[in-house]
Amino acid sequence: MTRSSAQGRTDAGHDLFKGMTKTKKVKESKKATPAPIQVGEHGRYQIKSGLLAGKFVARAFAKPPTKARGLMAEATGETEEAAIIALHSAIDAREARRADDRRTDPRKGTQVPTSDEYVEALHSVNLTRPQRAMLMALSLEEADGLAEVKVADAGNYKSTTSANRALASVGRMIASYLSSGTGSIRPSKGSDGSALIGYRDVSEHDEKTESWIVHPELCAAIRNIM
Repeated sequence: MTRSSAQGRTDAGHDLFKGMTKTKKVKESKKATPAPIQVGEHGRYQIKSGLLAGKFVARAFAKPPTKARGLMAEATGETEEAAIIALHSAIDAREARRADDRRTDPRKGTQVPTSDEYVEALHSVNLTRPQRAMLMALSLEEADGLAEVKVADAGNYKSTTSANRALASVGRMIASYLSSGTGSIRPSKGSDGSALIGYRDVSEHDEKTESWIVHPELCAAIRNIM
């Protein structure tokens, strides 16, 4: 064997292994690259879609900015576009069912959201600690109602006026969130937001004292998540 032929085989072998190493690295690199996730919107939801475990999936989440976490809805399809369309249809159908299930408050003529809608809204809006405390206090009393002064005490407010404003603010936030849906609920013109919380009624024991009575749908939602 001549030196040149041995050198040739050595070089050839070196080149062969070098090429195999490159091919392996390229394949590994391709395998490690995750499929791109598409981000869109539908109503009040952020939609994320892509290929997951060999199938196309579209998922709905609360639209930022929000503190809400977790999956709102999901759909699959033969293609990514089909999955997105299926998810949109599922969301629209659910919104339509919720709209049909709402009742009208006979006192103010406004639509009252379903408990599921209240749950979703409360998860998504930014409530203060005093607002949460007042809602919890109201939910514990249910249909019996709670005197305004006790509601204010629960939120550590010095006046019932300030407490009522804070509750009205909660109502406006809920209305704003729900109004961005495909089966949206619109706040009444001139409403201060309190209509979505409940109503105030004169106490049976003291005609000068008003009590807050929260909607049963909101009451159920509060006790479910707080």
